[in-house]
Amino acid sequence: MTWARPAFSPEAETGRFAEARALEKVHTDIQNGKAARTVACHSWDAQDCADLLEMLGLTAEEGKTVERV
Repeated sequence: MTWARPAFSPEAETGRFAEARALEKVHTDIQNGKAARTVACHSWDAQDCADLLEMLGLTAEEGKTVERV
């Protein structure tokens, strides 16, 4: 009896995981940028904005990024 093995190699699997990670990074960057801009729009002043961004683990720089779709 023979053993059926998957038709893909470990290198191809690594490539698929790398591609998935890259797509997730793009998605996360877009979400973080939107979140940072939303915080900036709704905060009372610069200190309030900085405090809220820090609580969320975001930076002001993330709000300045251009969305990549």
